Amino acid sequence: MVPGSLPPVVLYHYEASPIARKVRNILAVKRIPHVRVEMPMTLPRPDLADRLGITYRRIPVLAIGRDVYCDSSLIASVLERRFPASDGFGTLFPKRKGSDRTDAAIIKQYTMSYADRVLGTVASFLLPYHKFKPEFLADRTAWFGQKLDPSAMQARQPLGKSWLSSHLALLEEQFADGREWLFDTETPSLADLSVHYVWEWLASFKPMQPAAKELLDATVFPATVSWISRMTEHTVKAHTAHKFSIQTVSGERAAEIITSSAFEDLSGIGFDETEGTRLGVQLSQLVSVTPDDNGKVPTVGRLLALNKEQVVIETEGSAGTVRCHFPRIYYVVQPAASAKL
Repeated sequence: MVPGSLPPVVLYHYEASPIARKVRNILAVKRIPHVRVEMPMTLPRPDLADRLGITYRRIPVLAIGRDVYCDSSLIASVLERRFPASDGFGTLFPKRKGSDRTDAAIIKQYTMSYADRVLGTVASFLLPYHKFKPEFLADRTAWFGQKLDPSAMQARQPLGKSWLSSHLALLEEQFADGREWLFDTETPSLADLSVHYVWEWLASFKPMQPAAKELLDATVFPATVSWISRMTEHTVKAHTAHKFSIQTVSGERAAEIITSSAFEDLSGIGFDETEGTRLGVQLSQLVSVTPDDNGKVPTVGRLLALNKEQVVIETEGSAGTVRCHFPRIYYVVQPAASAKL
């Protein structure tokens, strides 16, 4: 299924998810063969919760071998490490033009704290909540931890457009020196992929297209609109070139692929005693890992590794045990006994 000695890669996604769009683009740009499992837009998701013991409710989720990675920020970093450019894969952290530096750290920070959590959130203001079915609204009410009022969300759309216009102005300022990509890199970086998918999502989702057409005015933001076109062309070419390597499989088959694969060596992650003390957790202890902003459904498992980048726990489902990885930033790790389930 996957050539050579590469571990199998499995993407759990659904087509309409904007973050899943970003990860699909990352996989295409990096030229990574993988299989996909189509997830429902709302809970329950038994292919993750029941088969693998992963109750994390966000999509996408990506497995590499028997290790499962949550949150697109960690997914991107791990894909870059495990499928490096030195082995013939694409890169998310190209060198700056005229330099040997990659600015990987600031690009990761920009992506994690701005593109996904700020820009993506403001863009979601333009969703047509008044047209969604009650079951979807109920699911997203649980997601946000407060009741969604479609009328109130509709009333916020002018504010959302105004804020997005200001974000476009910042992008236009960044491109004012004639650079081709956001961080003046040789090729698009993770920053380009992570900001572009928001505008691509707005322009491709039919109910949001009028707002996108209004905002993406080439007479007001010429450099930014030109960059969006370049990025769209870049990702389309990447998908077209590597479409042959993608298959869609059932959740049952995906679980078989994952649980019959090898675990990643965790020695490179280890256990940071200082961080463990700060968090009040120890190796082999049952802990919970929960997002700190929304979708606050804890995943519980035995603590296997912890450093400043990620935390790894062992979870068990009907298909067997897996190792579930989460970022440290924006996630709460605590003993399971004190977790608020």
